[in-house]
Amino acid sequence: MALTTVILFSPMAKTSYVRLFLAMAAIRQWPLYQLDIKNAFLHGDLEEEIYMEQPPGFVAQGESGLVCKLHRSFYGLKQSPRAWFGKFSRVVQNFGLKRCEADHSVFYGHTSPDKCVYLMVYVDDIVITGNDITRIAQLKNHLFSHFQTKDLGRLKYFLGIEVPQSKEGVIIAQRKYALDILEETGLTNCKPIDSPMDSNQKLTRDQGELFSDPKRYRRLVGKLIYLTITRPDLSYPVGVVSQFMQNPHIDHWNAVIRILRYVKGNPRQGLLYENKRSTQVVAYCDADWAGCPIDRRSTTGYCVFLGGNLVSWKSKKQSVVARSSAEAEYRSMALATCELVWIKQLL
Repeated sequence: MALTTVILFSPMAKTSYVRLFLAMAAIRQWPLYQLDIKNAFLHGDLEEEIYMEQPPGFVAQGESGLVCKLHRSFYGLKQSPRAWFGKFSRVVQNFGLKRCEADHSVFYGHTSPDKCVYLMVYVDDIVITGNDITRIAQLKNHLFSHFQTKDLGRLKYFLGIEVPQSKEGVIIAQRKYALDILEETGLTNCKPIDSPMDSNQKLTRDQGELFSDPKRYRRLVGKLIYLTITRPDLSYPVGVVSQFMQNPHIDHWNAVIRILRYVKGNPRQGLLYENKRSTQVVAYCDADWAGCPIDRRSTTGYCVFLGGNLVSWKSKKQSVVARSSAEAEYRSMALATCELVWIKQLL
């Protein structure tokens, strides 16, 4: 029996590519523009024949057994994200841009050897950059003619990330997001701390008493995971506390509070992308050996720089138990190499 895979989602740019996109614009000193598509999922064209029950309050008189045939997608339909991206992709490619094979959420076009336009889409949020201002204006008008599009001008705020631009470069930070987390947990006026985690403390599964509100723990750790988009210094400690989502204890909660006290010390901390007159890609990787006290697995860490700007990083526990420190290091190198190959394809 043959099985077919049906894609029901709209491709979204990886956060590492969002940073790569911004870093390249800063290195080339290109302007960044933002567009927003209104009611994006209502623009999709359905490829299948789909019917729905008549909505409550709207039933044809004497014809209660009838159903509605859908001609367009709408919110709540499983096919809507795919239908929207398919329509958007066709419109952009009809303009003359090509879709990137390494990341389908990225489109690019070269009008001449030294003139280019790049577009990145995240569901209905669009960022455009390049050095061909005339072509960018034509692209905006092309999108205006096909969709209800709002021109937000220069990029300032994207996916909860603040993106101020200046002559020095592009800064990405999540100050407001970090302050909202501190306010939610009542730590706005707490005493800050210099390190996010006690290096001498090893957290285990059955450590201390159970935490009384596991849902609160999961929600808070989930928000901290999103904060790591612009805070590589939080990747390792957040990765550790995220291992205890299912059954958190008091000690695990105290470790989360310590991370928040560290964030309180500088909630506006972020990354600066600037033109250092280089586009060289450099990566560093490392690994401990049997560092986890629970399953004796090692932890991989790597970071990738583009022209001296940090664009990608990860702290992740390895999937198997390394039998030597050399094996742990090689596994770390393999993971970093995979990221480098993907970035090379993008570039």
